[in-house]
Amino acid sequence: MATQDAAVAPLFADHSDGIVRGHRGLWSDAWRRMLQNKLAMLGLGALATILVMSLVATQMNVVERHAPHDITTAKQLGPTGDHFFGTDQLGRDTWARTLEGVRISLQIGLGTQLVVLSLGLFFGVLAAFGGKLTDNLVMRFTDIMFSFPDLLFIILLREILNGQGIKFLTGTMVMILAIGMIAWTTIARLVRGQMLSLGERDFVTAARALGATRWRIVTTHMLPNTLGPVIVAVTFGIPTAIFAEAALSFLGLGIPAPAASLGTLVADGNRFVQVNVWNVVFPAGAIAVLMLSFTFIGDGLRDALDPRTRG
Repeated sequence: MATQDAAVAPLFADHSDGIVRGHRGLWSDAWRRMLQNKLAMLGLGALATILVMSLVATQMNVVERHAPHDITTAKQLGPTGDHFFGTDQLGRDTWARTLEGVRISLQIGLGTQLVVLSLGLFFGVLAAFGGKLTDNLVMRFTDIMFSFPDLLFIILLREILNGQGIKFLTGTMVMILAIGMIAWTTIARLVRGQMLSLGERDFVTAARALGATRWRIVTTHMLPNTLGPVIVAVTFGIPTAIFAEAALSFLGLGIPAPAASLGTLVADGNRFVQVNVWNVVFPAGAIAVLMLSFTFIGDGLRDALDPRTRG
């Protein structure tokens, strides 16, 4: 089999139109192009800063001076030296709660995309290589899932999962599963389309002629070539999941108390916005920064991984 791979390698490099490894390699070339994209690097820098601050907040009193759930008598304060973002209606520190909200929102965004990627790859590969009947069944099922109103179906799945009473399913995990189980259809369609397109390429034909198994062709030659578009789609999917959770939280269907995502903080602050607008401004600003950061990174990845723009 090693001899087969060695024989296929030149065809793989010559006939993939820049999608696969060239003389520099796809990933090293993509990283070089990312470094030249100022908006993408701005997004990476902002995201890295937010991650560091949110992850080390509980370890450094300079970053987080108050516990996010401590109730005090200092209610509805504006930004001060002791409370950087002020306090809410219960006297809880908005800075600490915003950092906690960032952690939870990122967990939901990243966790959702793991579910989306798993389901999307499974159904996409199954549709592409399961035969005509399987392809029709899988794609009709995908169309049915895609036709449901996203928000309504997420609410329905959330209530079903909560109603099962499964102990290990936390509020965050329920939200991840609910959003992920409706958002996988785009990845499945993308993977199926990429697989069908790659199936006609010369390097795949050569691998078949040399006796490579279908599994080896898929895992060794085809899946690596679908990673570029899939990674871009997943990157754009993270802010979409964060925004979906924020919308549900604003409707009162988000993470149960005492945990609070950014959407929950905005919803809570909105009830007292005429008293203290800062409890809405700062969490909403954090959502905006996260979404812009991932959008800039996604745009940069799309440009960096596009074979038509490679030098």
